[in-house]
Amino acid sequence: MSDGIFTLDAEVRNDLGKGASRRLRHAGKVPAVLYGAGQKAVSLTLSHNKVFQAQEFEAFYSHVLTLNIAGESVEVLVKDMQRHAFRQIVTHIDFLRVDAKKAVHTNIPLHFINEKECKAIKVLGGHAETHMADVEISCLPADLPEFIEVDLTNVELGQTLHLTDLVLPKGVTLLELNKGESHDLAVVTVKASKGPKADDAEEEATEA
Repeated sequence: MSDGIFTLDAEVRNDLGKGASRRLRHAGKVPAVLYGAGQKAVSLTLSHNKVFQAQEFEAFYSHVLTLNIAGESVEVLVKDMQRHAFRQIVTHIDFLRVDAKKAVHTNIPLHFINEKECKAIKVLGGHAETHMADVEISCLPADLPEFIEVDLTNVELGQTLHLTDLVLPKGVTLLELNKGESHDLAVVTVKASKGPKADDAEEEATEA
């Protein structure tokens, strides 16, 4: 992926309000706000075409981005993005300033891998039922992963993987687990498929 996806030009805007935002959208711009790091919030505008191209990449939502604002480069994370109800239009973005020395809290997508290599699925006819698509993490900006992999290779039929089973990159912690043992939530379960085909598959595997 081109690093250009993670760098966007932005302009400070002083014309605020719903009417002003509507005019910006008609002009091919996206209104945005930048806040955090103990600094005053700043209203911005960005090119809708550039934003729309960038947001099609999954990493856009979990990667540290660079905003070029009046000659200054500011590192940020996307904290919220609003879209039109039925048109392919980004209507507003919230950016959070990033401090390289301070941990950030953000949601990271989960990638479920090796499903085809899982015996419980491939041989026994089971299927993977996912319980979450992303997790909230804490880490320094330099350690921020684009995604976290969930390996299904050795998951058995009827087994559930929980948050504590995830292999996390160095420096990354799961915020949910900080709340106590009862928050070791289920991530994915390999369940038996219903019906005679599943029973036949299990019998064939036992005989083999």
